[in-house]
Amino acid sequence: MRYENPLHLAENAAALDLIADGRVALGVSRGSPEPAQRGWEAFSYTGSSDPRGADIAYGHFEQFMAGVRGETMVEADPTQGAAGRLRIEPHSPGLAQRIWWGAGGRESAEWTARQGVNLMSSTLLTEATGASLGELQREQIDRYRAAWREAGHAWSPRVSISRSIFPIVSDLDRQFFGLRGQASQDQVGVIDGLRSTFGKTYAAEPDVLIEQLRADPAIEAADTLMLTIPSQLGADYNLHILSAFAEHVAPALGWRPNTEGPVEGLAV
Repeated sequence: MRYENPLHLAENAAALDLIADGRVALGVSRGSPEPAQRGWEAFSYTGSSDPRGADIAYGHFEQFMAGVRGETMVEADPTQGAAGRLRIEPHSPGLAQRIWWGAGGRESAEWTARQGVNLMSSTLLTEATGASLGELQREQIDRYRAAWREAGHAWSPRVSISRSIFPIVSDLDRQFFGLRGQASQDQVGVIDGLRSTFGKTYAAEPDVLIEQLRADPAIEAADTLMLTIPSQLGADYNLHILSAFAEHVAPALGWRPNTEGPVEGLAV
């Protein structure tokens, strides 16, 4: 959001949602680590006191959501028509409840709840306390839901987390991921100047995966599980990964094929 014109983005999102018959689910975040020194200034945004531009992103997102919700943003020009205040156009009713914010920590999850949008948490958090990623994310989810209740929003949000998961059901799977899965564990490193916890890779036979994933406290608490897959292996192999997960692992975690529209539970 640091580089985006928030109202232009709100217009584009609404137009896409109308074209897609209300099926857009849009994930937004502050953005990846800043590749340039105060790079947002090259896009004519100023006033940030944060070298990462976080305050710009948060301000832009609040304005974006006001536009998505149809709030009036500016006085109309009476020489061009009726007086009053204008909202952005087009407007897509319902889109606001399908916006997700990618929160990198526990405090940002609480901020997400106060904004009234769904929570999206990835395979890393910009925090490191010695707890596992699953434990940190579980606390993140709990704090998000508590802040949501405190804010008094009138609808139930969704929470998604991401994991790198590879069912080993063939010799090729074992060649790609067998050793990686055996050696994988959460890692602590530095990203964007912050000590961060990076999630491990889950790679094993389906019965082992099921037990490992059931023991992950964040997966237990989330509504939606998103799989991160290696695009460099090509579309056919990625489809194999998704199919193997859907067939051999997901049903044991409560997932059902989505044949008649959105369902509660695990999403792939």
